Amino acid sequence: MRRQSLCLLFLSFVLCRPCAAATEQWFEVHSEHFTVFTDAGEKQGRHLAGQFERMRWVFQTLFPNANADPAEPMTVVAAKDEKVFDTMEPASYLAKGQMKLGGYMMHTQDKDYILLQLDAQYEHPYASVYHEYTHIEFRADAVWMPLWLNEGIAEFMQNTDITDKEVYLGQASADNILYLRQERLIPLNVLFQVDARSPYYHEEQKGSIFYAESWALTHYLMVTDRQQHLHRLDDYIRLVSHHVDPVTAGEKAFGNLDKFYEDLESYILRSDYMHFELSSAGAPIDESSFKAESLTEAQGDAARADVLAYLNRTEDARALLDTVLKQDPQNVAAHETMGFLEMRAGHREKARDWYGDAIKLNSQNCLAYYYFATLSVDLGSDDEKQIEDAFRTAIKMNPQFAPAYNRLAIFLSMEHGDLDEAHRMSLSAIQLDPSNISYRANAASTLIEMGQYDNALNVLRVAAKVAGNPGEAEMVQSKISDVEQLKAAHADETTAAGEAPAPATNTSSGSRASENTGPVGVLPSGPSDAQTSQVVTVVDESPKHPTEPVKGPRHTATGVIRGVACSYPSAIEFHLETAAGKSIALYNNNFSSIDLTASAFTPAGSMNPCKDFDGRKAKAQYVDTSDTSMAGQVVAVELMK
Repeated sequence: MRRQSLCLLFLSFVLCRPCAAATEQWFEVHSEHFTVFTDAGEKQGRHLAGQFERMRWVFQTLFPNANADPAEPMTVVAAKDEKVFDTMEPASYLAKGQMKLGGYMMHTQDKDYILLQLDAQYEHPYASVYHEYTHIEFRADAVWMPLWLNEGIAEFMQNTDITDKEVYLGQASADNILYLRQERLIPLNVLFQVDARSPYYHEEQKGSIFYAESWALTHYLMVTDRQQHLHRLDDYIRLVSHHVDPVTAGEKAFGNLDKFYEDLESYILRSDYMHFELSSAGAPIDESSFKAESLTEAQGDAARADVLAYLNRTEDARALLDTVLKQDPQNVAAHETMGFLEMRAGHREKARDWYGDAIKLNSQNCLAYYYFATLSVDLGSDDEKQIEDAFRTAIKMNPQFAPAYNRLAIFLSMEHGDLDEAHRMSLSAIQLDPSNISYRANAASTLIEMGQYDNALNVLRVAAKVAGNPGEAEMVQSKISDVEQLKAAHADETTAAGEAPAPATNTSSGSRASENTGPVGVLPSGPSDAQTSQVVTVVDESPKHPTEPVKGPRHTATGVIRGVACSYPSAIEFHLETAAGKSIALYNNNFSSIDLTASAFTPAGSMNPCKDFDGRKAKAQYVDTSDTSMAGQVVAVELMK
């Protein structure tokens, strides 16, 4: 298959070859958006930090409205060879016969880890890294971006090759082309409407067609628009970002869809494909500003233990941490990771103690303060000042960490009755993560306490558009009905008391309550409703199932999650359908306590159990419960692609 290049701008960088001699010494290099942790030497660490900054610059250049950097700098763990890489990669890939990885990306609410094997010799060893990084860049746009476009751009970006002087971007995928030539394409009016609940996204056969066709359509539009000086893809994005139906947007941007379908088929059959070549001459990156330090053995082991902890290699992580704490009892990072492990195990008092010790040791990690405060609230601590100070310190340390705003809002509302500031904190959380229904629900609870029923209804209607599955949408509609009844009852009480009904409220603490339907930018900023008064919890319903201490043995099962049902304030229940035909009923009365991770993919936006679980392949961990109607309380879920 002949390839042609299509020059856009000039950029070059190298990512995959170690530049320094092998050494047992671990180094840490900090750039503005990345932290590189490597055993390949300081020079290679600086080089990799520069390459990843350039990678980010590529995305920012191609998609100038993209501004979805994670709350914490991404951590790149670069192993000099396969032997070292195997000590840190996910356990599921270590079994005999499993696919060999050259790169792996892991996304959680707290951290983003990129794992690299520097001596990997595969054709595109870091394809999964580029693919998942693309999703991170666009995750704030999940509210409006059609799934085919999100996946199509990720597939387009993943076949990136980097040499000493150039980047080859958007190279044709031979596997996708051969596959599409043998299969019938999905009709475009169907492709445009595929969402996370569709069989085209989850079933293996249909999913393969969906990914391949999404790549082909994206490649076709990006290349031919550039060649012919058109702006069809920009037009389509602008329309869907203003909430135009994806099919209607396609008809307006691409013309007759039947004719466009034929054009796509012809494109797939062609014998040559163009790609983009870029050079780094214009990248505003000052590598001399990077900070590098060599790590002691204890510091290096603590860093590796944290990677293992987030990869659920718990025993390996604990073994390393035990060694670290014997060598260096005051190692702050080890205390933080021990807090994370104990929290995930359900040992909340132990977890709070570990995080508290990390704070006493002058932790500079916002997560230590956030989890210390959160666990203190959950355990019923009466030291309100200590809790509030810890939440505010977490926000001060990392103003981009949305969960801290959300939990501080709940704390201010429940403990202090400071509704105005609670509302402002909730809006900040929503602005940082607009697809998170939980944040919207908490913001709405404050509005109800303020008696702003009209605002609450506006917020719920926005929430209905964000709902990610039928159960969530039904729940929001139920809440709309509840608020309407509350509003009517309030009006009746006011009339009976001889008072004039209060005028509809449209503002709270200076924020708009009406829906913002226009985008801030075309791609990928999308419409921002974060300044609006968002979503509501009307009643605090008693949970159907008992909340019990997480103790005893853990059970693990893998299957597909079905029948997700959420109820406020934060209860969730679902069934895990295994390959053997077994249906395992699970629940948790506080879905924010579930340890959520994603394997080999990055969700579009923060993982929301009510929105992102249904229909997903997953590995779930659960513990026994006294409720005989359920198999157990779910404590951890690993979503799979």
